[in-house]
Amino acid sequence: MQKIIRIDDANPQYLTALKADCYVLYCALNDDFCRDFIEQGIKKDKIVLFYGEDAVERCVSLKADGVIVDLGADNLEEKVQLLRQTLGQGKYIGLVTRNRKHESMLVSEAEPDFVVFKVWKDGFDKVKELTDWYNEFFLIQSAAWIIDDDIAVGELNTDFVIQA
Repeated sequence: MQKIIRIDDANPQYLTALKADCYVLYCALNDDFCRDFIEQGIKKDKIVLFYGEDAVERCVSLKADGVIVDLGADNLEEKVQLLRQTLGQGKYIGLVTRNRKHESMLVSEAEPDFVVFKVWKDGFDKVKELTDWYNEFFLIQSAAWIIDDDIAVGELNTDFVIQA
């Protein structure tokens, strides 16, 4: 399982310690930090994504590698097609699912690059069961977005784990 580092604050130490292959920046971080982070990511051949309400706009304006977004469950194929047009070629799209089998199927049918399952401590068993089921039936990669501390990450059946 590969690790994606979530960056929620503009700590300058992040700019020099790029050890993971992929990072996801909170879209509300200031432009200078994000621009510097993306520049360092390019130099070190790292993938830099955005998440949050303005992730798409920030990805386009700052030329990041892609986004993680929640598009809901309706008209997903159309929304993903529009998103791909907006982002341009070669950008990554991670779609969040609300941890239900039916929605996970709909999200996968829209063909994102990966599907994101959010993991809380209270719902860990349910998400573990869901990711086990998902990876048995779907080829699209999956990520566990770790919300709480002290989650048994190694027990989750996902390709990636997203955590701070």
